[in-house]
This record gives sequence, C-alpha cells and structure tokens, in this order.
Amino acid sequence: MPHRYFTTEIADGAAVLRGSDAHHLARVMRAKQGDTVILCDGNAVEYTATITGFGDECVEFRVEPGYPSAAEPSVEVTLLAGYPKQDKLEQIIKHGVELGCTHFIPFFSRYCVAAPKKEEQKNERYNRIAFEAAKQCGRGVLPDVALPLPNFGAVCRSLAGYDLVLFCYECGGEPLRQLLAETKPADGKKLKIAIITGAEGGFAAEEAEMAAKAGAKTVGLGPRILRCETAPLAVLSAVMT
Repeated sequence: MPHRYFTTEIADGAAVLRGSDAHHLARVMRAKQGDTVILCDGNAVEYTATITGFGDECVEFRVEPGYPSAAEPSVEVTLLAGYPKQDKLEQIIKHGVELGCTHFIPFFSRYCVAAPKKEEQKNERYNRIAFEAAKQCGRGVLPDVALPLPNFGAVCRSLAGYDLVLFCYECGGEPLRQLLAETKPADGKKLKIAIITGAEGGFAAEEAEMAAKAGAKTVGLGPRILRCETAPLAVLSAVMT
C-alpha cells in the first residue's frame, strides 16, 4: 500500500511535499523518482502522486486527478471531552481519530481531577498525535484539537451550530439510536454532531441541567459505568455505525 502524506501544495497536476514528511520520504524511506504515494489535501480529497524530483527539504510530484477520500464518514463529529488525568486524553485523541472524529475540544468542569498546566505546550503535542493518527489510519482530513475550555459554562456557550448535541450522563437519558434516527442535516449538508463526555468524576447535576437548557440531548450509555477514556470511544463507535 502506498504511503500517505498531507500537503496543501497541489495545483495544475503537480504537488510539493515539504518539511519532516519530505525528509521521511526521501531520507528514511529512500524513495526514488517514479515511486508512487497518496497525497491528501486535508479537505477529504486524495491524489495518486508520482515522484518527479527532489529539492532542498522537498519532494516534487506529478499528480493524477483527485478523488474523494473513502475514509471520511458521512457525519462531522466534534468530541467535547472532560479533561482527564495522566495520558488518557492522548488515548482518546488517537483512537478518536481512527474512529472518524474531526474536532476535539477538551474542557474543565466541576469534578475534573486534572488542573490546567502548560496547555499551549500540551496542545502542540495533542495536535501532533492527531496528525500522526490521521496518517496511520488513512484519514482524508486533518482532525484538530482545540485548547481546553475553562469550565462547563463555556462548553454550553459553544453548542450553537450543531444538528445534534449528545450529553452522555451516568444517570441515563434518551435512547441514542432513536436520537440519531430522528436527526437530519440542514439543507442536505453533512450532519454535524457534538458529543459531550465527562472526566473521571462525571458531571454535577447542575451541569446536566445547563446542558439541557443549552439544547443538548441527554443520553445514557447502558447499565455500566464507563471510564472517561472508554465512554467517548463507545459513543463515537455507535454514531459511526
């Protein structure tokens, strides 16, 4: 299977790959003129590309006409995840990208165990993790990780513009299958869904009320309590299915 790389420098039947990916292809993979790779423009369009030359820290290609990425789901999912401790957010991002999530927004809430610390530096690492996961699993877009929201009020203020907002609550709620079946995208566009899951301590009752007032649909995930790194992946799997 050809290696996959992301670049925005694609035009008029030609493309250029720069930076660390160009170094990897030229120096690590020892690619040669005539070798073929798959290039993605980050907007769910892929190109079969043939190497035509090597420059200083760049690789040049001839590309065939682009085609839609088969790896992108028919829904655009944003995951708002309560900030967990240790490296659990990295796991959520890595596996969430594989499952088809496009946007990740961590947040702090009343029962979060973790506290804000060097978030700009962490955010760079989180986006690198998303980038590498996207290449590994064959995504046609580059999922992004936002800086964390400071509290649950900020989460509720960010919920406009979605066709469906799912608030995952340990006290239960409406059937997920029914909510997904009833939701239709506006004007034939891709369905936009937001999923809200909690950190280790779950959600306070007043946070659940805030989510409902903001238009979120409260859902339960069955009779068992799922860990904070398990719940988002379970909901993502259900939505994609």
